[in-house]
Amino acid sequence: MQTVNDARGMTATESRAAISLASIVSLRMLGLFLILPVFALYAEKLIGVTPLLVGLAIGAYGLTQALLQIPFGMLSDRIGRKPVIVAGLLVFALGSLVAAQSETIWGVIIGRAIQGSGAIAAAVMALAADLSQEHNRIKVMAVIGMSIGLAFALSLILGPVINVWIGVPGIFWLTALLALIGVVITLFVVPDPKQSLLHRDTEPVPGQFGRVLSHPDLLRLDLGIMLLHMGLTALFLVLPLALRDTAGLNSASHWKLYLPVLLLSVVLMIPFVAVAEGRRKIKQVFLLAISLMLFAQLAFYAFFQSLWGLTVALLIYFTAFNVLEATLPSLVAKMAPADSKGTAMGVYSTSQFGGAFLGGVVGGWIHHHFGLEAVFLFTTLVIGVWWLVAFGMSEPRYLNTLLLHIGRVDALQAKALERQLLALEGVGEAVVVVDDETAYLKIDPKTIDMAALDEFSVVRG
Repeated sequence: MQTVNDARGMTATESRAAISLASIVSLRMLGLFLILPVFALYAEKLIGVTPLLVGLAIGAYGLTQALLQIPFGMLSDRIGRKPVIVAGLLVFALGSLVAAQSETIWGVIIGRAIQGSGAIAAAVMALAADLSQEHNRIKVMAVIGMSIGLAFALSLILGPVINVWIGVPGIFWLTALLALIGVVITLFVVPDPKQSLLHRDTEPVPGQFGRVLSHPDLLRLDLGIMLLHMGLTALFLVLPLALRDTAGLNSASHWKLYLPVLLLSVVLMIPFVAVAEGRRKIKQVFLLAISLMLFAQLAFYAFFQSLWGLTVALLIYFTAFNVLEATLPSLVAKMAPADSKGTAMGVYSTSQFGGAFLGGVVGGWIHHHFGLEAVFLFTTLVIGVWWLVAFGMSEPRYLNTLLLHIGRVDALQAKALERQLLALEGVGEAVVVVDDETAYLKIDPKTIDMAALDEFSVVRG
């Protein structure tokens, strides 16, 4: 049996699962985001187009994704992970084909909504949990998380380049192909799990939604990720237009701006994240990043007619965006109850996709009625509201989630074990779930005696 203080790395199966599942997720996210930097320019040619409908087309995937990802994750508990993932990728491919062949804006809207209906994120995370041991699960999830960030960055760079070669319809055809490649990876590369279980650290548990939705700090974080992606989607409704029409940068050259800005923003984010986690200043860094994003939004409004002004604003924006994307999940994990992390992350993810939808619709409506510069004012207001909400957030406890396999116990033994675990220095929370044969812990990595926890696992396992 693997013990709590086992220092070995991932097994071959876990490494294969991490890389293959990360490939599937990144291919799908790349397909969703490739049109982000180019669609506002392409949509001008579509029949029936209005700025409002452009926003709806960009954000439509967010609504269906938000509505379906948790139900599909739960469905995967019943019928298996791979059937849900394959079906979701096929639905995504179908939506891409609908959008690729559409000459009207409504056809693209329908296609994007179908794309979002292939909501596989929760099922992928559940399969990752099935294929990993407790002590290596965070590594597998980290690989998948990094692949999503990489896919987003690549989409901003590759979107304008691919658009020159094959146009937006061609991008939709390409995304359909990427989804089919994902199907092949799912069927023939991703390992088959020995069994599929409910994992409270990665999956939503229906009975815990009330607990998570009534947690003030988790609600602040859910609102935060919603407002972050609301602002992002609204921004890209007008940023490509501003770069082309007011700053004078040819659309085929937009990637030349995005590439250095994104690379430099990644370098600039590193010290922020290091201070946040290493020196336990995560709330201060978090509020500073929101402040920088607020400044960037004001800069977009003030300098949208200047290429240099937009470049500086973009650099500040993406530096702040990268810091926030890194710290928000960490804050959710720190704030969530020990046995409710999966539920908290499920609600958080749903809020993110809901924000993308709202950003497209509201941003499109504002663009339609008040013009391009008004959208920059809207995104400034959105981030300003977030700063006010985030300011009241509690200082997080710097505790990591740890799963401890304790074997079969009854209810009385579980309560006794919880008390014994809580008595250990460095254990902040302990919840023993009898059916899972697992203790869900929150521990302080700087003070915990891992050897003591390891002894519990050996004795009980």
